Amino acid sequence: MYALVDCNNFYASCERVFRPELNGKPIAILSNNDGCVISRSNEAKVVGIPMGAPAFQIKSIVQQHQVHVFSSNYALYGDLSRRVMAILEQFTPHVEIYSIDEAFLNFDGLHITDYHDYGIQIRKKVQKWIGIPVCIGYAPTKALSKVANKIAKKFQERTGGVYVIDTDEKRIKALKWTKIEDVWGIGRRLLTKVKARNIHTAYDFIQIQHEAWIKKEMGVIGMRLKYELEGQSVLDLETTVEQKKTITVTRSFPKQITEYDLLRERITTFAVVCAEKLRRQKSCCHTIIVLLLIDKHSVETSKYYFNAAIHLPFATNSSLTIANAAVDLFKKLHKGNEQLRFKKAGVILGELIDEDKKQFQLFEDENPKHLALMKTIDQLNKKIGYSQVKLGTQNLRLTWDMKQNHLSPKYTTNFNDILEINVC
Repeated sequence: MYALVDCNNFYASCERVFRPELNGKPIAILSNNDGCVISRSNEAKVVGIPMGAPAFQIKSIVQQHQVHVFSSNYALYGDLSRRVMAILEQFTPHVEIYSIDEAFLNFDGLHITDYHDYGIQIRKKVQKWIGIPVCIGYAPTKALSKVANKIAKKFQERTGGVYVIDTDEKRIKALKWTKIEDVWGIGRRLLTKVKARNIHTAYDFIQIQHEAWIKKEMGVIGMRLKYELEGQSVLDLETTVEQKKTITVTRSFPKQITEYDLLRERITTFAVVCAEKLRRQKSCCHTIIVLLLIDKHSVETSKYYFNAAIHLPFATNSSLTIANAAVDLFKKLHKGNEQLRFKKAGVILGELIDEDKKQFQLFEDENPKHLALMKTIDQLNKKIGYSQVKLGTQNLRLTWDMKQNHLSPKYTTNFNDILEINVC
């Protein structure tokens, strides 16, 4: 039996953990640079705040309904997510962390007589220890557990936040209730084709007359989804964390900028962060790509996206090597475009390999001292604080230069923001 545990309105719930007076109040979380809405509480949905709406468009709703608006506090959200996942691992050793607020659980080998009661225990423990509400869906397959979770969340008063699909009758009823756009794996591009075949529910999807079409249009992935919805488990838990095939750091600027030195500093910082991520997953890269974007609505030009790439003759995870290469690419892109106002920039690292599989070159290779230097920098930053040791070309007082006018304290990750309790 599988279970999908999903944290309810996770970002909004995280903000409520340390501010219980916000329970029952509408909450909206904004993206980087306070751009658009990326998470809403149920109360915010009721008053009409749409997902993805730009912040400036919802000002009247915010004022009228006294919506509490927060900047994204990823340090807080990430830490609370790790704590939730740690609790889930107490109930079964088989846990697949699917996203920051979702996890699949497998209970093979465990003797559980009442899955609904077991789910209630999980909910109560997460709520008591962390303060985050969760809903749980049980089913014989991962895809069906997604369906069960939606039912548990939609009908919380009747289900207690836990729903179990343990009979064929429940499975058929759940599939007939589930809209095809809510089925795990049916994206926007595929949705039009699916509905054109008169497939409107998950139950329609598994009908025999559609099998040949599914095999042709969706291939193996589509057939696996069909089998899963029919109750045949073909998707196992992915308990090992795969290394990323590319590493990307891109950021929009709070305001459009033309200054060469500021742009160069941003590219350097993005490259250094990419290199740090490389070293954390013990990888090296061969390819470096630099991106620059302008606001296509603010200038009359046919080109608003600039990029350049370089293939290094040797694999590296050195911040010095990667930053120097990224700056050289930036100089080429910036030349001739000095008057443009850029709104976004980024660095992408590709062709990743394990650092222990790196092949050294006879004629071209980087300075062997970089390895020891990077190790020392990483150790210092881990000891005295993230990003305290930087390259000389970085701004020592600037990290992201992000607009975060509504940022809440980092209650659990920053000692200066630790919650204070006054005892009378």
